[in-house]
Amino acid sequence: MSTTSEQEEIQALRDRLERLEAENAELAARANAAIAKAQERTYWLDRWHLDLNALMRRKGAKEFRAGLRGVRSVVRALKTLKRRLVR
Repeated sequence: MSTTSEQEEIQALRDRLERLEAENAELAARANAAIAKAQERTYWLDRWHLDLNALMRRKGAKEFRAGLRGVRSVVRALKTLKRRLVR
């Protein structure tokens, strides 16, 4: 027969196993969600016949991305300012 300390150790291991299984399920769910999101993006790129690599090799693509980054930084600054003013 097993002693009380052995039973406590077995229960502790079972509890740990439950936590690890729950963590594994959560990680699997997040990974599946990320994969689904990536698949949806590639689906639409394929449907619209867009090749991002070819598009980014075109003349002016670097400048276009830089312009978008500039616009994005302005929008972020305005949102930050708005949040500060609303407080």
